[in-house]
Amino acid sequence: MNWSMWSIERVLILFVSLAFLMMSIQVTMFHYRQNFNHKAMWVPVISSPIFFITGIILTLYNAGWLHNLFLVLMWFGVVSGLIGFYFHFRGVGVRVGGWALRNFLIGPPITLPLMYSALSVLGLIAIYWKAW
Repeated sequence: MNWSMWSIERVLILFVSLAFLMMSIQVTMFHYRQNFNHKAMWVPVISSPIFFITGIILTLYNAGWLHNLFLVLMWFGVVSGLIGFYFHFRGVGVRVGGWALRNFLIGPPITLPLMYSALSVLGLIAIYWKAW
């Protein structure tokens, strides 16, 4: 493969896809540790591998419908990450002691859903790059 011929958009989509593979592993471990006690925990566990697979296929096969699918999935990732932030922040608050510093340290990681949204935004930047 001649990487010097790849556009920045293509490289960003590849990066975002691989990052979602790593994110998939991380959210699965954290939510498995909590025994999936809330149905919303399944959203990033199921969607992250879908984001990864779609992004890899889009990186290798440039098709309009794949761009549209990736676009929709990335918007879904932004929204679901923000909803996840709400659940994680609320989860810290329901622990004994409320929003004490120790609960932020040992409770649900409030930055992980924000990272999920941030990766999705990076995917959106890659898709919208040529429109600017």
